[in-house]
Amino acid sequence: MTYKTSFVRLLVITLLSISILACSGGKESDLIYDNKTQERYAKSGGSILGGEGGINLLDLGNNKPQDGGVGIGVNSFLWRASLDTIAFMPLTSADPFGGVIITDWYSPEETKAERFKVNVFILGRDLRADGVRASVFKQKRDVTGGWIDAKVDPKTGTELEDAILTRARQLRISSSE
Repeated sequence: MTYKTSFVRLLVITLLSISILACSGGKESDLIYDNKTQERYAKSGGSILGGEGGINLLDLGNNKPQDGGVGIGVNSFLWRASLDTIAFMPLTSADPFGGVIITDWYSPEETKAERFKVNVFILGRDLRADGVRASVFKQKRDVTGGWIDAKVDPKTGTELEDAILTRARQLRISSSE
């Protein structure tokens, strides 16, 4: 497969993911659940996007092919743990094949004058400490009401990575029981 073909496939998957997420609004409380969807939700322990009959991004985290399909190219525990850890933030893009999760801006209730954005990159198929990278971006409101970039403590990204790794270990332990 050529580089151009790989790039086109990645682009199509990313655009499809964005389209699906845009349709859902990203709020679990707004989704309609049927019995089958509720069962999938309970088993996965994750968030279902796309409304009734929608996709569960956590289901894509299985490394085993299903129905002739292909599993994702990154560690499924890191994928699931990343989604769990940043579940409170709205997703802009989630590419389970490339291991990229991008959130939209999020303002905590207690600090409406600040907002944060996170990019998570899962770097391989192994559950390793260096298998995940998180970038955190911050903006503050200026006196005119516009957003300006603000400095983020370098430890913030590392702490987010540690939280993802801790959750991934929990998921791995619970799956082996």
